Amino acid sequence: MKRRDILKGTLAVGAALALPARAFATVAAGTPRDRILFDIARRELVRAGNAIWKTDIVGIADFGLHSAKPRFHFVNLERGEVRSHHVSHGTGSDPQHDGWLKQFSNTEGSNATSRGAYVTWEWYKGRYGTSVRLGGLDPSNDAALQRYIVMHRADYAEPAHLAKWGRMGRSNGCFAMGSEEFREALLHLSGGRLLFADSLGLEEDGSIQPVPELAMIERAPLDLSARPSISGY
Repeated sequence: MKRRDILKGTLAVGAALALPARAFATVAAGTPRDRILFDIARRELVRAGNAIWKTDIVGIADFGLHSAKPRFHFVNLERGEVRSHHVSHGTGSDPQHDGWLKQFSNTEGSNATSRGAYVTWEWYKGRYGTSVRLGGLDPSNDAALQRYIVMHRADYAEPAHLAKWGRMGRSNGCFAMGSEEFREALLHLSGGRLLFADSLGLEEDGSIQPVPELAMIERAPLDLSARPSISGY
């Protein structure tokens, strides 16, 4: 299954679902990619339902792009804006450490990134410093809490690391960001909002990023119907 087919399929599902009753801003400006991101954000809010408490901003992590590219998108549905930043993926998803995600995993100990929808919970002080707890809403990421998959700041996700090595460092499966990026996530994405991760490969013009053969993997379509119920932790 090619990523282009997966993307078309997910957008088709989104079009078939009824949108939330609240009114969102119309995306008149922005890039073709931004308009696709808004469609995905709305679709995922419908899927998540009552698991999401705040629907103003949705985070979308596009792991189909190289880690040197801004691939974590803050999609502001109320203001009709998209802000894009860098984010790291897990070591288990990129054993060669070349900046390309090659596989997802929901297995404890895999140190890999998991795809699917998450609800962001509160921030806390932990092994990575200030972090944001995440709850996995799909069978593909429902082990997030027991795997300690969170959002946090990391030195290997800072612009200086990217400038030196040409790629981000790798996490243990967490969404690791630089200081400024994480501050925005802490302020605007925690507390019951939606975070969605998948391999989309969306460029600004709406085209799909060609992936080097080394990074090509078999990706089954994300199940957009099956979902465990999560009420707390």
